[in-house]
Amino acid sequence: MKNKIWLIIILLAATGLSVQAQDTTRTRGHRWDAAGKADKMSDKLYRELDLSKDQRKAIYDINEDIARKRDAAKKDSSLSPRQRMQVFQQLDADRNRRFREVLSTSQYKKWNDWELMKKGDMEKKMDRKQEKKEARKPGHG
Repeated sequence: MKNKIWLIIILLAATGLSVQAQDTTRTRGHRWDAAGKADKMSDKLYRELDLSKDQRKAIYDINEDIARKRDAAKKDSSLSPRQRMQVFQQLDADRNRRFREVLSTSQYKKWNDWELMKKGDMEKKMDRKQEKKEARKPGHG
C-alpha cells in the first residue's frame, strides 16, 4: 500500500515538472511578429496619447510597416552590422515623419519626448554593460 502511494506521488510530481518545462519553452521561444509588435506599440500609444480611432488605425499601420521592414533587415545576412544600423535609423526617421503627419503637435511632442527618454535610458544601459565588460578584461581589477 505504501509503495502505491509513493508511486502516485512520484508520478504526480513528474507530471507537474514536465508540464512546467513545456510551458517555459513555449513562452521563452516566443517572438512577436510584426502585427503583434504593432499592436503592442499602438495600444500603448493609444493610452498614453489619447488617440482617436482614426489615429489609432494609422499609427498601427505605420508601426506594422516599420516592424516588418525591421524584421526583414534583421534577417538580411547580406547587410553588415553598420548597414543594418543605418537601415534602422532610416526606419526610425520614416516613423517620425509619418507620426508627425498623424499626431497633433502636442501628441507628437509627448511621443518624441518619450522616445528621447527611452534612447537615453538605452544609452545608459549600454554604457553600464560596456563598463562591466571592461572591468572583466585581464589587467583591470
